Amino acid sequence: MNKIAFVSLGCPKNLIDSENMLGTLAGAGFDLVADHDEADTVIINTCGFLEAAREESLEVISEAIDRKERGRIGRVVVAGCLVQRHRAKLLEWAPGIDAMIGVFDRDHIIDAVTGKAGNGDVAEKGGALPRYWIAANALQAANERGMKTVGLTVAGADGKGVGYFEDDSNRFRLTPRHWAYLRISEGCNQNCAFCTIPSIRGKIRSKAPEKIIAEARQLMQGGAFELNLIGQDTTSYGYDIGYDGKGEGLVGLLKSLNDVAAEFATASGAGGGNVGGVGGWLRLMYAYPNNFTDEMIEAIADLPNIVKYIDIPLQHASDRMLEKMRRNTTRKQQEELLSKLCDRIPWMAVRTTFITGFPGETEQDHRELLRFIEDFQFDMMGVFQYSPEEGTPAGTMDEDPDLHVPDEVKARREEELMLTQQAIAFETAAYVAEQECMFDVLIDGPADIPTEGEGGTWGGHVYAGRCYHQAPEVDSITYVHSAEPLSPGELVECTIVDSADYDLIARPSVEMERKSSLPVIR
Repeated sequence: MNKIAFVSLGCPKNLIDSENMLGTLAGAGFDLVADHDEADTVIINTCGFLEAAREESLEVISEAIDRKERGRIGRVVVAGCLVQRHRAKLLEWAPGIDAMIGVFDRDHIIDAVTGKAGNGDVAEKGGALPRYWIAANALQAANERGMKTVGLTVAGADGKGVGYFEDDSNRFRLTPRHWAYLRISEGCNQNCAFCTIPSIRGKIRSKAPEKIIAEARQLMQGGAFELNLIGQDTTSYGYDIGYDGKGEGLVGLLKSLNDVAAEFATASGAGGGNVGGVGGWLRLMYAYPNNFTDEMIEAIADLPNIVKYIDIPLQHASDRMLEKMRRNTTRKQQEELLSKLCDRIPWMAVRTTFITGFPGETEQDHRELLRFIEDFQFDMMGVFQYSPEEGTPAGTMDEDPDLHVPDEVKARREEELMLTQQAIAFETAAYVAEQECMFDVLIDGPADIPTEGEGGTWGGHVYAGRCYHQAPEVDSITYVHSAEPLSPGELVECTIVDSADYDLIARPSVEMERKSSLPVIR
């Protein structure tokens, strides 16, 4: 069972879990293969956050089990959120699984692959259950690993949380060399009515600052220029382990990470086309609005390596909906926060997400959200149709026919919201091109677009890249048309010359310079 194929599903937090398990396997001498037909074992790290993600995970699991039944592979190991949330039902949905690992137990991945006896190695109805390692919560997992947990809590509201005890430093990276995700916390204390995260990942557990700093330095030494800071609720970082949201906690962490990035600044940049003096990009994702302090805003504004970009899921703008969603904030508070961010930080880019069709949402609530989007003009925005999830307060609400929003209404509202944002985004992109704005663009790689078409043949090369206001994998991109070859990870000063819907088209600014000579008058 030496050859391992791996499927990673779900969010960036899950991706880091996958990278950790792959790092453990690679360090133990297992061969990692991309082709499932060459594998002895297939591992699926699942997502169980929404019904659509659950269905995708089950489809991948079923395909792997089918391969096993046909003798193509020997074992099927399933890990992650779907295991943690539906461990009992999972065996009914997908019989044939050989081992299961919960979100707190990924250090048992070698045991799962090799078939070592685990908690599930017991007979039932004449057979053996799949071996499994599924701690109920972080406190239990820490206790099983010999950590002192007396006097500590899982809730973490008193500064005595168990903390993030897992290690993310030994990762087999699945992202490109020049950018990576950096997890600063896990779990969430917010208890939004629609969300399953606390029941899956537990309460917030912040990673110790010194571990984050060491990991950031390690990633940058390995070539990462951009680090995307992630957690379920990054603005609550540190509250569970005794830090505050002012001089310590997230503010202190951002200052320390800024210093790490500054260590990698050079006079000429890290690559041939890089902008000199820039040490790296640090991007804050998943910022919850109700814990956003003025000190955090000041840190983002003042620290040069902290990207002037914030991902802040707002979910709605109607006070009725915000209350029903248990968001612990109001429209006025959200507007005040957005105003502070944009007033204090010039060219601040804001990304957000909204939920449409939440139980009880009326046309008036929907229209209020539309006006909110029109008024604020978000740089990037996503919309999700509400999905009822078992075990959540909103799931119970949705069972009431008077509160349930029909699927066709959800679809229509989603379309109206996205068309509103589309018009804003297209207009903004066109304006940026019209003004020939200049940005540093991080090159991701060659663009997957033809260089020949009705307009003729493009000279040079076309690359896909991103400006500071474009996060990887979720936002628009910038196409760079360059006469000279560029490499992934280069930071190139570019001039925006055109737009294509959401995306920008740019040229390296050095190629835009015009030189002319005047005749000498004798």
